[in-house]
Amino acid sequence: MTPRHLHETEDCRAVSAVLQRVGDKWTVLVVSRLGAGPMRFNELRAAVGGISQKMLTTTLRALERDGFVTRTVFPTIPPRVDYELTDLGRELLVPVQALGDWALKNIDRVEAARMRFDGA
Repeated sequence: MTPRHLHETEDCRAVSAVLQRVGDKWTVLVVSRLGAGPMRFNELRAAVGGISQKMLTTTLRALERDGFVTRTVFPTIPPRVDYELTDLGRELLVPVQALGDWALKNIDRVEAARMRFDGA
């Protein structure tokens, strides 16, 4: 293998690792909802809809680990915890929103293609 091929393989792995995180359906929904501003856990859970407490916790931890979300604990009783997009998360919001807009614009075409394929 030449060094260029190794570099391309490493690039593919790096891109794949990031896309695994940002391409997850819950990640897309959480990032989209947090685009409106900081939210508490239960607000976010209600806004996402259909996500379990465990899955939201897992998704938020992964987003925090990857630098897309910050978690701020306020010393109140009971403690208040807010989640907010970081600068990196706000940058991610741009393609996430564009992809969501594209999906809504093209869902009829996708469904028609599926029907043609399934009927063949």
